[in-house]
Amino acid sequence: MDKKVNYYLKSLQILDEIKDLPKKPKLLLHACCGPCSTYPLTFLCPHFDVTIMFNNSNIYPSEEYHRRLNELYKLLEYLKRDYGFEVNVVERPYDNENYNKDLEPYKDQPEGTTRCFICYEKRMDDAYQYAEENGFDFFSTVMTISRQKNSQVLNQIGEKLFKKHPSVRFFYSDYKKNKGIDIAREMRIHYDLYQQLYCGCKYTYEKGLKKLEERENV
Repeated sequence: MDKKVNYYLKSLQILDEIKDLPKKPKLLLHACCGPCSTYPLTFLCPHFDVTIMFNNSNIYPSEEYHRRLNELYKLLEYLKRDYGFEVNVVERPYDNENYNKDLEPYKDQPEGTTRCFICYEKRMDDAYQYAEENGFDFFSTVMTISRQKNSQVLNQIGEKLFKKHPSVRFFYSDYKKNKGIDIAREMRIHYDLYQQLYCGCKYTYEKGLKKLEERENV
C-alpha cells in the first residue's frame, strides 16, 4: 500500500516559501459551496490574492446549484465584513446535461469512486486552464476540506494537472487537518450557512432526499 502524503505539511512549506515576497501571489481557488469555503479562505487569504472559481455544473438540480452559489456570495460578504477579505468570484455557465455525459457510464458506482474522481478532475482542469490563461500564480481546491472526499486523490489530480498547466503552481492542501474541519463547522453555524445533504450530482440526489426525509421524521 502506498504511504499517504501529508499534504497539510506541504501546504505549510509553500506558505514558508512565499512569506517574504513583496506582493501576495494570485491564487485561483475552486469552490463547490459556501460551507466548504469557510476555513480554506481564512487559511489562504492572509497569504494570497484569492479569486474563486465556481464551475460546478455537476450540481443537480439547477435550484440547488443557485442556492449553493448564493450561499457562497453570502459567506464572502461576511468574510469581507469580519476579516476584510476581498474575494472575487468567476462563474462558469451552468450546463448539467452536457457535464454528465462523461459521468453517465459510471452512474451506478458508489460515491467516492471512479465517477467522483472524473468529476473532480473535470472541474479542476477547467479551473486550472482559466488560471493559466489569466496569469494566476497558484491553483487550489476547497474540496480537501470534506471528510467525504479523498485528499490523496485530489492532490494527485492537482499534481497531474500542474504538468498540463506548468505556469501555475498547484497549492497542495488538506484543509480538514489541524482542526480545519472543526473550524469550518463552527463558521458554518456562526454564519447560518445552508448545509447541503448530498454531494451535488444527480446520482447522489436521491440520497439527499432520503436524508431530508429522515430529518423531518425525527
